[in-house]
Amino acid sequence: MPEEKPGKNRVHIDFDSPDRRGEVDRLVKMGAKVVGERTAPGFEWTTLQDPDGNEFCVSG
Repeated sequence: MPEEKPGKNRVHIDFDSPDRRGEVDRLVKMGAKVVGERTAPGFEWTTLQDPDGNEFCVSG
C-alpha cells in the first residue's frame, strides 16, 4: 500500500514452522526485518516486518 501505516496492519498473518529459527533466517535473507521475539508458556514466535513495513509472525 502506498500510504504509511497509521496503526496496526489491516491484516496480520501468522505462519507456523517446525524449524522457526531456520524459517526466520530465510525470511531475513529475503528482506524481512525481525521486530521482536516473544514467548508464552509452551509457545514461541518471532514478529517480522516485510520491506513495506507489514508485520507477520512465525511460530514453531
